[in-house]
Amino acid sequence: MDDIDRKLISALRHDARASLSDLALGLGVSRTTVRGRIDRLRQRGEIVGFSVVLRGDTARDPVRGLMMLGIEGRGADRIIRQLNGLSAVRATHTTNGRWDVIVEIGTPTLEELDQVLGQIRRFDGIAHSETSLLLNTRKSGR
Repeated sequence: MDDIDRKLISALRHDARASLSDLALGLGVSRTTVRGRIDRLRQRGEIVGFSVVLRGDTARDPVRGLMMLGIEGRGADRIIRQLNGLSAVRATHTTNGRWDVIVEIGTPTLEELDQVLGQIRRFDGIAHSETSLLLNTRKSGR
């Protein structure tokens, strides 16, 4: 992948619906070059798809947070299953740092977030946790 490919991917991340003409103008190359590069990036698996972000997707969770969990013993798989069963849990991530699992949570209100946090803290095997509210998202894959 060269510099033009990286710039093309950056432009597509900003606006995946940009016309080939606009992309070509922004990159200083021809439309044919842009089309060929997009096709090549898709064939090589660098670009695996395009998505649509709806207004409702961004407004769905006015209160969002990341909860970092320390798990005692070997209960991580069980706890992740429990977490994924909660409607407020948007994603779970295993990690290799201080925390064993990072949980993305979204709720309509702070009170509901507090209830979810309390519920998770009561899971058998949760040794300690720390939660940070997400105040603003500047770039998201969704």
